[in-house]
Amino acid sequence: MAELKECVLVDGVRTANCRAHAAKGWFRSLRPDELLTYVYEALFERNPKVKPEDVEAVFCGTANQTGMQNDIARFGWLASGLPDSVPTNGINQQCPSAMASIEHAARAIMAGEGDIYIASGVEDMQNVTMGMGMDFPPRIAEYYNPADLPMGPTAEKTAEKFGITREDTELLAYHSHLRARDARDSGKFADEIVPIKGLDENGQEFVVDRDQWIRDNPDLEQMAQMKPAFKPDGLVTAATSSPLTTGAAAILFMSRDKADELGLSYRLKYGGGVMAGYDPTMMGMSAAAACKKLLDRKDLTVDDIDVFELNEAFGSVVLAVLRELGVEENAPFNKTNLWGGALALGHPLGQSGARMVITMKNIMKTDLPDAKRGVAMLCGGFGNGNASLWEKVE
Repeated sequence: MAELKECVLVDGVRTANCRAHAAKGWFRSLRPDELLTYVYEALFERNPKVKPEDVEAVFCGTANQTGMQNDIARFGWLASGLPDSVPTNGINQQCPSAMASIEHAARAIMAGEGDIYIASGVEDMQNVTMGMGMDFPPRIAEYYNPADLPMGPTAEKTAEKFGITREDTELLAYHSHLRARDARDSGKFADEIVPIKGLDENGQEFVVDRDQWIRDNPDLEQMAQMKPAFKPDGLVTAATSSPLTTGAAAILFMSRDKADELGLSYRLKYGGGVMAGYDPTMMGMSAAAACKKLLDRKDLTVDDIDVFELNEAFGSVVLAVLRELGVEENAPFNKTNLWGGALALGHPLGQSGARMVITMKNIMKTDLPDAKRGVAMLCGGFGNGNASLWEKVE
């Protein structure tokens, strides 16, 4: 049997994450295929030795593949004027869709099926609203209460089961915004965000090079006054839920041999990935299940991981996952979401899995240059979880 190749992460870029709002969203005049064009073009401009026609395939994650996002993998590539000889593959795993795309690309490289792949993700939650066109199978009621399947109720159920308090979730949101603000203000996102022209709240054109949702001065007292979003006596509020967001991201992967042949630099290689299924009425815990499965297979513990990126779908879910894994107890975290998370940065569903890997790569390059391993993980709607391991190349 041939030895597996090494898959290295050569480069990754993303758009800013902006509000999905028809009147106030900075990207409200753009389509999801246009956002993909910007990140694809940036990858090739930053890596001129890589020609679009040399890409073996493009995997693109999207949670809602309907409307403007119907076969967005193909249309996003073709509408960018890129070679029609390059095949594309749309991937849907709800929130982990882009991470699933990454894993497909990495595994293809390791198996020797090709040397150059792009994994991307996009979600336009303004033009393609969450659940648009969805038709639940009636038979699901034989196994689960349909009222328990929407994301909000699952976050409330998780909080109840794991004893998460509202105060702790608000503290998490507070520190997420502070860390995102500090990372933005110190220029830490500059290498990953592709500047794009958008519209401000007054309709004036400007260059969007920062995430729109970050609050510069989060207020715990104000959070405490907010009403529960999903049940009258619940603890999940708008402040502790990831907001509706639009954004795209793309990552260039290569076999290590090919990257060396082209003289390209890299710091991280793909160490493995795991998908895990979980009770859909507690979908948030699927991230913990995936991470446990991944670490067990690699004979590692959480102490062997230097940095974690965990999607902040809901504050209650984040705390339950981290406590279940034994990584962190409360914010501010020591090694999780060091530049903030989705509560501050936003969560364009199908994009986040790629955004998190890009951000973690940059954290390990700048803030933690001695870090050897990182794990990125996401829960997903209806109980699909995903986690991937990234290792510093020696």
